[in-house]
Amino acid sequence: MTRITHVLVPLIALAACATPETRLRNGLQDAGLSPPMASCMADDMVNELSITQLRRIQSLGSLKDDRLSDLSVTEFLHKVRALRDPEILAVTSMAAGTCALGI
Repeated sequence: MTRITHVLVPLIALAACATPETRLRNGLQDAGLSPPMASCMADDMVNELSITQLRRIQSLGSLKDDRLSDLSVTEFLHKVRALRDPEILAVTSMAAGTCALGI
């Protein structure tokens, strides 16, 4: 039992240390965005939205279907629009545009 405790406790602590940006990036990737786009957008978005709003975006990953290709930014923004939060949509759209243009 103590061996399990010595292994699980550090793993649980490490998982709890994931930054909001990491969680958002992973959520964007789970939603279907390419890793470079998800990374760029998460970097732009993490300081503009509340933790609650970031979690709502992260939850979009559960909506991904099993397509082989990455989700287009337009398709992703359609999912974001369904959250019915104007601030999330504005920040996400701005981040998507900035990252797509490489600004």
